Amino acid sequence: MEFKDRIKAARKHAGLNQTELAERSGMTQTSISDLERGKSQSTSFVAQLAKACRVSAMWLATGEGHMVTVTPPGTVSLKKDWLDGEGILKGIEPNAELIGTMSAWDSKTPLGDDEVAIPLYKEVELAAGGGATEVIEVPGRLLRFAKSTLREAGVQEANAVCATIKGRSMERLIMDGATIGIDTGTKHIEDGEIYAFDQDGMLRVKYLYRLPGGGVRVRSENDEEFPDETLTAEQFANIRMLGWVFWWSTVRRRRGLSIAK
Repeated sequence: MEFKDRIKAARKHAGLNQTELAERSGMTQTSISDLERGKSQSTSFVAQLAKACRVSAMWLATGEGHMVTVTPPGTVSLKKDWLDGEGILKGIEPNAELIGTMSAWDSKTPLGDDEVAIPLYKEVELAAGGGATEVIEVPGRLLRFAKSTLREAGVQEANAVCATIKGRSMERLIMDGATIGIDTGTKHIEDGEIYAFDQDGMLRVKYLYRLPGGGVRVRSENDEEFPDETLTAEQFANIRMLGWVFWWSTVRRRRGLSIAK
């Protein structure tokens, strides 16, 4: 991932547009635009940009390490009763990340003052089999999320859900197996924003662009392997919009965990 791509990924992670990031980092919107387009390679504002986006300054400047770090690096401190008999976290998918503002939650784990429990959605195979799937809320699956992150993204608690995604079409930005945060209260398309939607039982996460006549262009981050698609107004009418993607985890697989004694 090039410097310009890391700038854009960090801004999207923080749920900011270019103008908002410029205001928070003491820069101009034009400067942010130049950085994201690769017209400027200046790293003089890296510290301010990293702080505004809540990401690692080292990652932003060099690409080394992870976008969002855990303290101490590489470990997560867990309570013993957060694990089931096989050592797997209760109430969370095994490949979901414990970084940033998301962590495991179940009925035995009290929520903090700045936390809210939100439902988890997943693409699951129908009982009838045959490869048919549907996107549903997984019973008993809840994720603990920081209210402050929702406020900064402008997302109401009642509208926040999470989902796990599959596939490489959004890689470089959102990895296969990542967990994403969705604002179900924001379904109106703003060109170039990322949305989650249910298309014939498949959970899809893509950039969307409006077209004349009610059609929609669907674009992947990994556009070399996944070219643009065009949906007619009739085709798009059959899609169930889940909402705007305001947050995502940044590492594909869960690494080793340090259990609190």
